[in-house]
Amino acid sequence: MKFIILFEDAPDADPDIRKSHMAHHLDFLEQNSDKIEAAGPLSDPASMGRDGMWIVEANNEAEVDRLVKEDPFWPTGLRKSYAVIRWTQVYAGGSRLISAP
Repeated sequence: MKFIILFEDAPDADPDIRKSHMAHHLDFLEQNSDKIEAAGPLSDPASMGRDGMWIVEANNEAEVDRLVKEDPFWPTGLRKSYAVIRWTQVYAGGSRLISAP
């Protein structure tokens, strides 16, 4: 099943954390590409990168939690919290993935 993971960054986190750990974070995403389908920062109105989002294919929320906590960003203090939201994808690549009743 698919999940959306919304990350909230800690407002008092060192601004250099993202830069100094980005290479390891990207390596982690690539190593878990079978589960993490997409990932990236969100932007505020001033176009400053903040927070983040993943789209994950996993068997359950416990598997998602494990991925989040294995991410090199997790122990750095960058992330304040995260929310795991189950998502039903109904449209992709220009096509419906479900039939309308």
